[in-house]
Amino acid sequence: MDHYDTRILAELQADARLSMAELGRRVHLSQPAVTERVRKLEAAGIITGYRAQVNLAKLGYGIRAIVRVGRAEYARVVKLIQQTPEVINAYNVTGEDSWILEIAVIDVAHLDAVVTKFCLLTETSTSIILNAAREHQPVLPARPEDVKPPIQKVDNA
Repeated sequence: MDHYDTRILAELQADARLSMAELGRRVHLSQPAVTERVRKLEAAGIITGYRAQVNLAKLGYGIRAIVRVGRAEYARVVKLIQQTPEVINAYNVTGEDSWILEIAVIDVAHLDAVVTKFCLLTETSTSIILNAAREHQPVLPARPEDVKPPIQKVDNA
């Protein structure tokens, strides 16, 4: 990964519909060179796909919520997640909860119906998302030199 690859990733995460010619112009590479770099990023598994971001509210989903799911049999939770199209993101996590789900529903009655499915397995806790301060943030290669510890140790010598 070099400076060009990083810029390519930033541009594609901002707009995956860019033509290779436009992408090349933005990162100051020829179209064949940028096309080859994108192909290599895909082959290396760094770029894993392209997708459209949709406005859930305009599709009729007036409520998004986070559902925290307690401990339950892993396979049963996974099966229920797969059978519940309202679950748009699902994370198996450490801590008091076993799962964090993001769901999109039409209204409060729909929210109740979806949450009830998970309540039948184990305890849940639900928070309605009021607004999102950050979503779909572009992710660039990690640089350890940019990470600074929050607290410096004091040498008591």
